[in-house]
Amino acid sequence: RSALALERQKLKRLKTTPAATLDGTAVELQANIELPEDIHAALDAGATGVGLFRSEFLFLNRGDLPSEDEQFEAYRTVAAAMEGRPVTIRTLDLGADKTIGAMDFAGPNPALGLRAIRLCLAEPQLFLKQLRAILRASHYGKVRILLPMLAHAHEIEHALTMVSQAKGMLDLQGVPYDKAIEIGGMIEVPAAALALPMFVKKLDFLSIGTNDLIQYTLAIDRTDEHVAHLYEPLHPAVLYLIANTIRTAARAEVPVAVCGEMAGETELTRLLLGFGLRQFSMHPAHLLAVKQQVLRTVLEEAEAGANRILRSTEPERIHQLLAKLNDAA
Repeated sequence: RSALALERQKLKRLKTTPAATLDGTAVELQANIELPEDIHAALDAGATGVGLFRSEFLFLNRGDLPSEDEQFEAYRTVAAAMEGRPVTIRTLDLGADKTIGAMDFAGPNPALGLRAIRLCLAEPQLFLKQLRAILRASHYGKVRILLPMLAHAHEIEHALTMVSQAKGMLDLQGVPYDKAIEIGGMIEVPAAALALPMFVKKLDFLSIGTNDLIQYTLAIDRTDEHVAHLYEPLHPAVLYLIANTIRTAARAEVPVAVCGEMAGETELTRLLLGFGLRQFSMHPAHLLAVKQQVLRTVLEEAEAGANRILRSTEPERIHQLLAKLNDAA
């Protein structure tokens, strides 16, 4: 058999091994999913939860908007399938590159326009319908709500008020839901990463969306071929924002995950562990390879290596130090 098939077999055996570093620190490895049927791949990879369920699929490629019941069914299916493991549902992240036929709100610069939480707050009926559907699904498993692209305190307050409103509506109808449902925020705008105290006071957990955080920090559209080569996860500013977010959240005892593509890149696993990350969420295909990296990591070495990388501002030096950190085992 090919070396690749053998490697796959080896990784498969890791499925039931708990993810922990060599010195015994437990790490949560969760899956990102886009459709309810992706849950099979997540369970096959041994994911301990769904760290990011993107809810846009219900709204794309159609002329109308999904009903509350249609949304509820999709969320409930996943919540039930995960059998008590957490399922984090991100509220609608439309705008930028994803628009819906029924509503065209693409302004002159969609990435900086009416998107994600801004759109939801501007369309309260759309948002309330989704919140009620998520709340109803929380009766069938451990569901959490994740708000995308927050940048201002008033956005958090407004969104939390709307969650309360949705709860009130369900209470009036006698519909059961998890009264203690957790509400978290995405850190994907530099303003959010730099004003974290505002977030940790008001939210139950945080999730770092590295794809947008890199794009907004470096002012770069990675789908634009003219500048895509400038998209650099290891840029000192990006690393500072990620490390600072993880450490600030840890000090405030607010759980924090990374759910962007960086979470699934094995060459960055040790670096993120060294920053203090204990919860990763990624495409199910990357999960076992990342787990293997976690199992081979000595935390003390990862922390020392990560600190050296953070102190460095030379791109070449950062790459050298990262290679050294990854060769440690």
